[in-house]
Parts: sequence; structure tokens; C-alpha cells
Amino acid sequence: MHSLQCRLFRVFAIGIICALVVLPLVHLSKSFAPDSTAIAAVSTAQMTIFQGIVLGLVQGLTEFLPISSTAHLKVVPIVLGWGDPGVAFTAVIQLGSIAAVLWYFWGDLTQVLTGAFKAIQKSDYQSQEFRMAVGIALGTIPIVFCGVLVKLFIPDFDNSPLRSTGAIAGVSIVMGLLMGISEKATKRQREFGDLGAMDGVVMGLAQALAIIPGVSRSGSTLTAGMFMGLERPTAARFSFLLGIPAITLAGLVELLGLLKDGLGETGLTPLIAGVISAAVFSYAAIAWMLEYLKKHGIWIFVWYRALFGVAIFIAMAGGWLQ
Repeated sequence: MHSLQCRLFRVFAIGIICALVVLPLVHLSKSFAPDSTAIAAVSTAQMTIFQGIVLGLVQGLTEFLPISSTAHLKVVPIVLGWGDPGVAFTAVIQLGSIAAVLWYFWGDLTQVLTGAFKAIQKSDYQSQEFRMAVGIALGTIPIVFCGVLVKLFIPDFDNSPLRSTGAIAGVSIVMGLLMGISEKATKRQREFGDLGAMDGVVMGLAQALAIIPGVSRSGSTLTAGMFMGLERPTAARFSFLLGIPAITLAGLVELLGLLKDGLGETGLTPLIAGVISAAVFSYAAIAWMLEYLKKHGIWIFVWYRALFGVAIFIAMAGGWLQ
């Protein structure tokens, strides 16, 4: 039964990944003529529940796959004619992904936290649980620091050049190249029990790069972990655990901002639908990703990122995408 579930997860996730590329290209093909009206970058229509569910699906499937959820949440809805949902909506529906990762890794989290607490009581600072807890805590600092800098010095980050479709395309290709190098040129022998505080620091620095759309939080941390000699499943598992504080903080901050300033065109119901959808599909993506990496490399994601970036550049050159 376990093997059957793994195969179903594999088929399901690969099919969805392909759909994320194929469906937008089909939509673009309807406007093949270069003089056709470009897809609007900002939508003025009220977001629907269906759109919230679809965006939650995109968030869930791309948050824990190394292909950048932020990039897909910007590009896919624009291509479909819905407009850019914005940073706030993108961050809030990440709370669904957090619910999924907490659900999936609850056993690991309780073991790390209780083990770290016992280690402090016994002054056993060399215990594996304590070192991992410290690694996660230290690894969260860089992305929080960078996030604060963005809030202070780039208040209009929604319209920043860093979030432009061209920047996303270029970053996607560059990160795909780095992922390919990590797969080809590294020796990966370290397992989950070998993780320590310094691993959290290094992967935390890599995680901070994910503030730039297209980098991918899971992609940058997975790549960094493989460069440090971690086995693929170990790097992915620690990446998921490391992302819990960062994604939670980002989601809560943006949620408070939305509640304070009003939901505007987003609407509460589509937002809730997006969070629930993100939770369901995030859980499926985590389960599939960990099982997939036990037997396969990351080349499927390397080539996907390259295809994704090239497709964006082609659409921009043809005038089909702003």
C-alpha cells in the first residue's frame, strides 16, 4: 500500500507540475498575434473562491518543491488574466503550507523541542536535538533580518523590479543552474543525525535569498544542503523544518497587515479558500518530494526551472506577457 501511495503521489505531482507550464502556455497561445492585448499585470476584479482555490493549489505544490512558489503565484495568475495577487495574499496563504508541514512533521518537531528542553536541563549541549534546535533558530535570523530591511527600505515591494517577470525568469534559470551543479558536482553522504547548528546557519543564509522571487526557499536551502554534503532527503527534510518559523512569521505579519488595512479586492472567503487549498496540496507535495528524493535526483526540477524561465522570456518577447 505504501508503494502504491508513493506512485500515486509521484504521478499526481508530476502531472500538476506539467500543468503549471502547459496551461499558461495554452492560454498564451490564444493571443499568439504579437499585436494582441498584453495580459494585465494588475486585476481590478474581485477575487473569486475558485481563483483562491487555484492559487492555493499553486502555492501548495510549489512551496516545498524547489521551483519557487512566489514566482508561480505572480506569473500563473497574470498569465490566466487574473492579475498579480500581491505580496500580502501570497504570504497569507503560506499559512496553509505551514499547517501542512506542522501536520506532517509533528513527530519530528516534538522530538526536537522536547529533546532540546531536556538537553538544557541536563546541560547536554552536544545532543543532536539541541544542536538542531539551535540550527533552526539561528537559521531563521537571516531571512527575518532581510525581511525587516525590505519592509523598512522597500515599502512598495509589490512593484519592485525584483518582482518583475523578467527578473523572475532570469533568477529561475540561474538557480536551476546552481541546482544542477549541486547535483552533479557534490558528494552527499551526511544523514539526518549528522545535522548541527552550523548547518542551520548556512542553510539559513541560503534561505534569505528567497526574498527574491524566483529563487525558491526550498530550492536555495536544498541546494545549500547538497553543497554541504547532505543526502537529498536529509537536505529536503531539514529545509522543510527550517522554513516553519520563517514562513509562519511572514504569513502572520501580512495577515495582520491585511486585517488592519482591509482585505480590499481579495475578500475573506477567497483568502480562506486559498489557505485551505494550500494546506491540502502542500501536504501532498511534502510527502511526494521526500519519497521522490530517496530514489531520484533533482534534474526534473533543474530542467523545469529552465523551461519556466525561458517560457517567460519568450512570452515577454512576443508581447503576450508584460
